Formats: sequence, C-alpha cells, structure tokens
Amino acid sequence: MNSPPRGAGWAGTADPAGSPASAAAARAAVRAGDRAPTAGVAPGSTQANLISVPRDWAYDVLLFCQRNPKPCPVLDVTDAGAVSTVLAPDADLRTDLPAYRVWEHGELADEPSEVTSLWRKDLVTFLIGCSFTFEWALAGAGVPLRHIEQSRNVAMYVTDVPCRPAGGMHGPMVVSMRPVPEESVETAVRVTGRMPAVHGAPVHTGDPARIGIRNLDEPDFGDPTELRPGDVPVFWACGVTPQAAVVSSRPPFAITHSPGRMFITDVRDEEYAVP
Repeated sequence: MNSPPRGAGWAGTADPAGSPASAAAARAAVRAGDRAPTAGVAPGSTQANLISVPRDWAYDVLLFCQRNPKPCPVLDVTDAGAVSTVLAPDADLRTDLPAYRVWEHGELADEPSEVTSLWRKDLVTFLIGCSFTFEWALAGAGVPLRHIEQSRNVAMYVTDVPCRPAGGMHGPMVVSMRPVPEESVETAVRVTGRMPAVHGAPVHTGDPARIGIRNLDEPDFGDPTELRPGDVPVFWACGVTPQAAVVSSRPPFAITHSPGRMFITDVRDEEYAVP
C-alpha cells in the first residue's frame, strides 16, 4: 500500500499511532484550516460520524440506530447542549471536524467549517462508528486501500435497501465501497468482522446493481475509486446513513459531519476489536 496522503504528518513522528497526542494533533490541524477527508489520518485512532438533533428528535434517532446497528453503531450520545464527548474530552464537537452539514427540514442549508454560532442548548449529539477505523487493520492484513492509494475520499452510495424505521426516522442504507483483490475478499471479511462497533463485515460483495447502485463511477458522496484488474467491489454499511434518513424524515434541524470528514477520537482502534 502506498503511504497515506497526509497521515504521517498528522500523526506526528514523536507520537505513537493511535495515541491521544496523535489524535489531538489531527484535530489541531483541522482547527488550523485543513478541510480534507480524514481517510489515512491519525492511524490507530478511532474515527466517528456525527449527527446532532434537537432533543425532541433524539429518542427517534437513538431508536433508529438501535434498530439499524450495522450502518449506525453508536459509540457515544451526549447530553443536550454538550460540546464534548468522552471519546475525546478535550475536543470541541463544534469546531474539530473538517467540515459540517447543516440541515433544515431535510434540505441541505449550508456546509460550514465550524458550527459554533449554530449550536443550540437542546442539541443531542450521536457519535457513530466509522469504517475508516478498520482500514489500518485491513492494511495490516495486506488488503490494499485503493482510495488512499489514489488520494481520494472513499466512495459512498445510497442503496435501495431500506432501514428499519423508528418513530419519525426512516430512510435507505448508505454503503461505502472499497475495491478488494478477489483473493483478499475473505481476509477483508474476517478482519472487519472483528470490529462490529465500526460497521463490521461487509453487507454486500460483487454486483452493485443488487443493492440498487447503478454506476460505481457516480457515487452519491465521496469520490469514484478506480478498480484494478482482479478487484471486486466490496460494500460496507456506512455512517452517512443517518444523513439519508434526515433527507427522508425531514426533521426541522440537524447538524452532521460532511461525508468522509470525520471526528477523530482519542480511542484506539483495537479497543473496538472483538476476539
């Protein structure tokens, strides 16, 4: 695998991979203005999706996640109005992601670099597992990461697979796609299956049309990733699924991360691995 496009610089040569210091350095780079996708950043540090909703929608979001644990594995839920999380106590959820999305009645209203002025005392924030977390385990097992090799954001697609609804929340599953050499697919399934808190094993391998994806070259989020000869498209459930549910369910207000631009926590990847 080629070196990540910027991971070593963010992690810092003096800080061990996955250490709170390397994660803090990554977040400091965000506050300094780096808005690029976080794939390959702060290796060994768990990354998380974010969705913040008013308290009167929080139970529906929590139930939606509980009923759809594959795309929406919850790592933490904050108190209303909180701007930090036990996953990184010194971080600020309003400023420490490279880019945000602001939603009004299911419509994308803005994509700011920070949301301090938009934060509300009634917002409950959900941190949801991200497949970027298991990429270092894949690389360690010899599975190439084509999107990092190609310096691209991971490709994400809205499928025709419905999530189980919960109260006012409903919508389709979103998946991320990584090209995997056919001989490495079994390894990829085994390695990621040990990390259910960050989506676990793939939900589909092979023909994208079987889950409603018409053209791999036209992802709904992220960048198209080139398949090399012998590669098979492998699809994992994706934490952008709550954003698809926001579009379908139309809550009056929500804040999410921008797809591929995640919250980097202080938690080490291996803490989410199971035997």
